[in-house]
Amino acid sequence: MRNTNICLLLALLGLSASKKGYQAPKTDQQKPMIMTTASVTMATDQLTPQEREYAITLLTQTEAGVFASIKGFTDAQLQYKPATDKWSVEDCVKHIAAAEKELWQMADAVLKLPANPDQRAGIKFTDAQLVAAVEDRSHKSKTFAALEPANSPYKTVAEALKAFKENRKKLIAFVKNTQRDLRNHVVVLPLGTYDSYQFILLIAAHSNRHTQQLEEVKNSTDFPKN
Repeated sequence: MRNTNICLLLALLGLSASKKGYQAPKTDQQKPMIMTTASVTMATDQLTPQEREYAITLLTQTEAGVFASIKGFTDAQLQYKPATDKWSVEDCVKHIAAAEKELWQMADAVLKLPANPDQRAGIKFTDAQLVAAVEDRSHKSKTFAALEPANSPYKTVAEALKAFKENRKKLIAFVKNTQRDLRNHVVVLPLGTYDSYQFILLIAAHSNRHTQQLEEVKNSTDFPKN
């Protein structure tokens, strides 16, 4: 499972940071992450109110975006593919739901390990940069095979949406109530170093990334009218 999740993150984070996408509010949210060109300072041991609010808002907004984008769709609209090698709306939804579960399992596993604040020096992304990089559809990446829609554990859109909603509800509740030291539980990957709070932001940004993708499908010339 750990190798699967690392491969997923390598695919997701094989993106260059940009200033586009969802931007963090100009608040104290950045205080625990004072960026230099090469490092991030020691973080506090609990989330600030601003960090909680930012994560909850991002999780809530991106969840709503998924449901709003496919509201009232027919089977023909869900299953339409712009080309044989492109994903349908149904494919996007199944991938969002499967990745939601896999990414959180990885974040939760990191939190069960001892805190390793000494690794924060390797963090190169601010929160806003990470969110923007994941959401930026101008940089494309191929997902890990286990998360390809054809390999999804969900057989229908309804099943995928139900799982996505349940898992997102749990994640939002976790962010609201946790007293865990998210900032000082750091995972070091071949491609970069990220803290557990950033993993949660990544989960939210990932669902928005593929909501944008399904919007691209909807804008196809031959997309069914009903």
